[in-house]
Amino acid sequence: MPSNLCRLISIFGLCLILFSNAKGQSQNEYKRVYLSGVDAASQVYWDFKVSDGRKQEQWTKILVPSNWEMQGFGNFNYGHDHKNPERKVADEIGYYKHEFEAPSAWKKQVINLVFDGAMTDTEVKINGEIVGPIHQGGFYRFSYDISDFLDFGSKNLLEVKVYKRSSNESVNKAEREADFWIFGGIFRPVFLEILPENHFTRIAVNAKSDGELEALITLNDIPRSSEIHVQLIEQKSGEILGEFSQTVDSDSVWLSHVFQGVKSWNPETPNLYNAHFSILQNKKILYQKTEKIGFRTVEVRPKDGIYINDVKVVLKGVNRHSFYPTTGRALSEANLLEDIVLMKEMNMNAVRMSHYNPDERFLELADSLGLFVLDEVTGWQDAYDTVIGPKLIQETVLKDANHPAVIAWDHGNEGGWDFKNEFAFHQFDIQKRPIIYPWLNRNNIDTKHYPTYDSPEGRLDKSGDIFMPTELLHGMYDGGLGAGLDDFWTKYSKNSLFAGGFLWVFSDEAVIRDDKGGILDSDGNHAPDGILGPYREKEGSFYTIKEVWSPIQLGAFIPTDGFDGKMQVTNNYLYSDLSTSILEWSVEKIDSWNDAEKLYSGSFSLPNVKPGQSTEVDLGLPIAWRNGDVLKISAIGINGEELYTWSEAIRKPKEGNPSYFSARPALESQNITVRESSVDIHISVGETLFVFGKERGNLQLVKVGKSIINLSQALNPEGVNASVQKVTWKQMKDGTIQIMSTYDTYPKKLTWTVFTTGELMMEASVPESSIDLLGIGFSFPEEKVLSAKWIGNGPYRVWANRMKGVEFGLWEKDYNNTMTGYSYEKLIYPEFKGFHSNFHALLLETEDGRIEVRTETPNLYLGLFKPVLPENSTPGTKPVLPQSDLSFLYKIPAIGTKFHLGSEMMAPETVKALGEQPTSSMILWFRFD
Repeated sequence: MPSNLCRLISIFGLCLILFSNAKGQSQNEYKRVYLSGVDAASQVYWDFKVSDGRKQEQWTKILVPSNWEMQGFGNFNYGHDHKNPERKVADEIGYYKHEFEAPSAWKKQVINLVFDGAMTDTEVKINGEIVGPIHQGGFYRFSYDISDFLDFGSKNLLEVKVYKRSSNESVNKAEREADFWIFGGIFRPVFLEILPENHFTRIAVNAKSDGELEALITLNDIPRSSEIHVQLIEQKSGEILGEFSQTVDSDSVWLSHVFQGVKSWNPETPNLYNAHFSILQNKKILYQKTEKIGFRTVEVRPKDGIYINDVKVVLKGVNRHSFYPTTGRALSEANLLEDIVLMKEMNMNAVRMSHYNPDERFLELADSLGLFVLDEVTGWQDAYDTVIGPKLIQETVLKDANHPAVIAWDHGNEGGWDFKNEFAFHQFDIQKRPIIYPWLNRNNIDTKHYPTYDSPEGRLDKSGDIFMPTELLHGMYDGGLGAGLDDFWTKYSKNSLFAGGFLWVFSDEAVIRDDKGGILDSDGNHAPDGILGPYREKEGSFYTIKEVWSPIQLGAFIPTDGFDGKMQVTNNYLYSDLSTSILEWSVEKIDSWNDAEKLYSGSFSLPNVKPGQSTEVDLGLPIAWRNGDVLKISAIGINGEELYTWSEAIRKPKEGNPSYFSARPALESQNITVRESSVDIHISVGETLFVFGKERGNLQLVKVGKSIINLSQALNPEGVNASVQKVTWKQMKDGTIQIMSTYDTYPKKLTWTVFTTGELMMEASVPESSIDLLGIGFSFPEEKVLSAKWIGNGPYRVWANRMKGVEFGLWEKDYNNTMTGYSYEKLIYPEFKGFHSNFHALLLETEDGRIEVRTETPNLYLGLFKPVLPENSTPGTKPVLPQSDLSFLYKIPAIGTKFHLGSEMMAPETVKALGEQPTSSMILWFRFD
């Protein structure tokens, strides 16, 4: 594991877990021997051929584990292809061969051959003999006892035939006709379990938060005069916390013991223990196996909430596919760890495994780093039948049940279930976890998908059941996710039945298509729904979620309005007080377009604020703090991690701009001349020429020396059709020139003033009403733009319903044309184009010169060129955009989702607040050089 990745998670003190297999094992311990790689970063070559598609019927080599499409074999399919007559649904068969040694020392041992996942039907032979029935189902662990098929002391031939499509149509309906990529192959590890003659066939634990450990132990036989010994060991210190023994009198033994002094497991303090289970016969160890466990209790209290460790929880979660662009569903430990670290960085405490159970290592990391997990049995929108369904539920539970992170089972998705199969969860899960039906109201939990802000069913308000949408705010392209989250969370959190929700979805699922020249393909608009890009590029919603879900929240502070350094702090942790958390603050001074200098800084520990409570704190700012321009406050969490950093302007733009540029030399006065023609007005100040149209009084271009800067005022204001009633111009006593236009609608009056210093000022009168998009725009050739610096909120763009996650400061970005979720060949963040709130000043670098714009008007938005919307955008993700390249606006549009439009259905409170009547005229200052 790279050291930088260890550093990334060092705040959790968990690098040691990554090397837990380094110690040697005794002969009587549980032991694995991998025939494949352990993961996608340590693959092993096997012999291989595929029946159809690329490289068909050619015996060659393939890396295992992998999806064969990602290794250049067979055909790609997305799950919706079965509905498209122009696409062939691939049904190829993959043939694998691999030789391995079976040492003579294994002769009297039991050898299990285990597959952690193969898509989809799998037939297995050892030395030419079929070892058991064909396994059906692509996402599940299955195994065979191959002890009687092996030649000990020599090489053995493993042959595996993997059918991409199943002979069971319910498997195809549940897994392969779904809204996700459909792959083939052995995509998770293959290993041997080397077990002594006497061993456990299952260890099932129910470690409760009060320290009670229940366990169901099944054995392959019953050794005479034997007992099971259990020892509980603190994972980090190695301290033995307790032990007990129980006589074996059957091949199924129930154990129960209460351990004193254990600490419960939760995502904020994921305390783990090693439970060491041994079979003893006359004090001799016959077999021993260690389970990593966490003590926690899950309880659904109908008409109330979900309680974990007797604490009512709100799950801040996301849906996640097991996916990476270069390897499909075959993942490395680095992939798994990166995903969890990113979730934790967004202040999430939960993840839903959509739409199948995850890699074993993912759950181990979720246990160690701390995430609640909804573990899912596949069934996208169709169910397994009543023969295969219970078997696959059993395989899911047997693999995943001992992980404390797993707090509930999802039985399919959006109708992908048969209620007759639910019994299998109850039969095999001794913890009796909740069983959730994503999209349905069942078992006391309403998981309705994609509710609107005011859901027409009124289910949150009227049903009386616990409300927890398992899919929320669909993130196609740049829609949903962060957009609307603040409104949704504020409203829903006021209801005692709200138990949280899961955003759709974690990352864009775009796969490298070597059959299409190496493009990243998300199958049109089927899979570009992520908070992150395919390679985990952070989109703007990442930071919105991080702010909204920060477990430490600050009350609103506005340094411009008599702020005295006192503010409210609220603890939104579930389990932790704030006694180990701190606030850090700094005051910065903006130095023109150069940088920001830190003037003052400080930090202090927060008081012992309990979960759900608030208190007032005093930052203790120095007397001279108002000499700065920016106040930053960072909340540092219980593990020393930065939860979020808020940043606000100390001054409004009218006072702020003179401060930011106070060290800049004053411009000298120059001669000013006017030349008027029948169509335009030429105003020269030194080497600078301004051209205005006479018909509308609009700026048409600027010439500095020999360079022409084609910045021109739009003929119409943004948001209205306006007719110019009159244009006049005059020269003032100080030499300045004013050009005045009156309009029939907005703005009633617009005045350009050319100063003898070469500066230009525009003032547009206060609008008489507020409409959806309103302001003044300009055109400029996009191909000439190099970069932009601005003072305002950034660095990411905002929408009217995604105002969180951006902060005030001096920002800079080079030009790019990123289309979020679409332009994967050049996915550069932050996107260059879009809206920025709390605009103070802009410096646009172009091939023809620099354009600087400053404002005196508070609460303006800068529209920095027009985002290009992907061609497959749905109406909800296509907000109305300005017509202009550069626009200065009182109001901007909201963005919706794949299913809903942006304003009324998704965020009415935010949009309503932003639509309040403006009270200030728009004043813009321009400089050119």
